This record gives sequence, structure tokens and C-alpha cells, in this order.
Amino acid sequence: MDNIIDKSAMFQEEPACLHNGELYDPNMPELQKKQMGYMDELDLYNKMCHSDIETRRAKLKELLAECGEGCYVETPFRANFGGKHVHFGSNIYVNSGCTFVDDTHIYVGDCCQFGPNVIVATAAHPTDPALREKGLQFNKPVHIGRNCWIGAGSIILPGVTIGENTTIGAGSVVTKDIPANVVAVGNPCRVIRTL
Repeated sequence: MDNIIDKSAMFQEEPACLHNGELYDPNMPELQKKQMGYMDELDLYNKMCHSDIETRRAKLKELLAECGEGCYVETPFRANFGGKHVHFGSNIYVNSGCTFVDDTHIYVGDCCQFGPNVIVATAAHPTDPALREKGLQFNKPVHIGRNCWIGAGSIILPGVTIGENTTIGAGSVVTKDIPANVVAVGNPCRVIRTL
């Protein structure tokens, strides 16, 4: 297995508050410095020529926490931490204009497809106005099972799990867990049929 990058130390260097659901200040200088560096690396990916497929694949493997074989991400692609908290299985396709708010981990199983302009968000802010005014936030991971299709313009909110083989219809807002083997659509997203 050539070109494997050991990223285990990456998560040990981060504040625990990113991944444990606690409120924290995202403007901590050291955290901001790392985040900007990750985003700068993602900017390099976004500027690469589409025809340079092998270089793009190598850069994607460098950017993401995990990236299996056969993954392709169209540009522009946005991610709050440059993809450092995005875990891709194999054979994943992400269409243009997608945003992964990866302040904590986003897990995507094999053979998933994302339509254009999908948002997968892990970061949230308190509903208490006094806490929100302080600029605090908290994060919850997102899990997407294998062989899912996320339709164009869908929004997946923090803490959501989507089961395998599920289709999320275009423009849906996924506020709660969606089971495996269903078609779900709407705002809020609801199951309309079982496969």
C-alpha cells in the first residue's frame, strides 16, 4: 500500500472541544491558524486543472482524513477545515459547489453520490442569545451510509445519520436521522417510500 499518509497524530493535536459536543470559542488563535492553513491547501485543490486527474486524486488523499480509491470531488469544493475531518470510503462522487462544514467528523460510506450544492454541516450555534452573542459553537458528527444518493441542494444538519442505500431528494433539509433503504424528501426531510 504505497502513498499511505499516517494521519493519526492529526486529531491528537486538536482541542477536544471540536469533537466532544461542548461549547467552545472557534476564534481561538491557534485553532484559527491551523484552520486557515487547511483551507489554503484546499484552495490549491480548487485551482487544479480538471484534466490532471492523478494529481487531483493525490491532493484529495492528502487533504481528507480518509479517502478510498475512485473518489472524485468537483470544484469548487468548500470545507471549514479543508477536509481534514472528512472520511470518505471508496468510489464517492461529489458534484460542484458542495460545502462540507467539517468542524468535526463527517463519515461517508462507499459508493455515495452528492448532487451539486449539497451542504453537510457539523457545526451549530446555541439558541441561547447570550451564548450565541459570545460567538460560541458546538459540533456534532454526521454519518452517511454506503451507496447513498444526496440530491442537489440538500442540507444535512449536525448530528444526522443517514442509513445505507437511501436517497435524499433534491432540496431536502435533513434535520433528523433517516433510516436505510428509503427515499426521503422535503423540509424537514421525511421518508416517502421504502425501497
